[in-house]
Amino acid sequence: MNNASILVIDDEAQIRKLLRITLESNDYKVTLASSAREGKVLAASHPPELILLDLGLPDESGHAVLKELREWYTKPIIILSVQSGEADIVNALDNGANDYLVKPFRTGELLARIRSALRGIAHEEADTTIDCGNLQIDLAMRTVKGNDESVKLTGTEYALLALFARNEGKVLTHHYLLKEVWGPGYLNQSQYLRVFIAQLRKKIEDDPNRPVHIVTESGVGYRFVAT
Repeated sequence: MNNASILVIDDEAQIRKLLRITLESNDYKVTLASSAREGKVLAASHPPELILLDLGLPDESGHAVLKELREWYTKPIIILSVQSGEADIVNALDNGANDYLVKPFRTGELLARIRSALRGIAHEEADTTIDCGNLQIDLAMRTVKGNDESVKLTGTEYALLALFARNEGKVLTHHYLLKEVWGPGYLNQSQYLRVFIAQLRKKIEDDPNRPVHIVTESGVGYRFVAT
């Protein structure tokens, strides 16, 4: 993925400098953060295609940051850490990291891991059919079937459902959904989301008052569940 944007969250100035030089020389767009707080703000305000995350941050555990990011961020996260114990690696991967590199690392290997992670996004996007139990979503044809019958959706309803289906099982925040479907200018227009969620539930749920596919996570957002 040429010109992909990468956010580096690392408190070591030398590592940040090395990563900026290495990544920019390979045509990536780089943003740097030296703390957990700064990294989370940048990730939310300008979501990158990939995040490089250090576990040893000064203000918060990198494991905690990873868990928080994975509540809404669905693209690759690669851990860069001096922590080389199996428990740390397994914990990070279990909590949603796509890959793990122990410092010091070879820049060639890091670049290869980044390319692999970004290719994974492309493969997911190229998958044209998503089967969600009694729902079948054909991304190439932009069609939806429920219980083997065609479901007619508006363009916005379809975009919202496709986003949910690609992130099955993950909690998507209100802001994330608004940004992805309507754009950054609609982050405070939560009524848009409520209206379209209600419309979608009427069309895809057997009982819209007891939804099993689009589940509300109170105060946070929604989770799409395949049953």
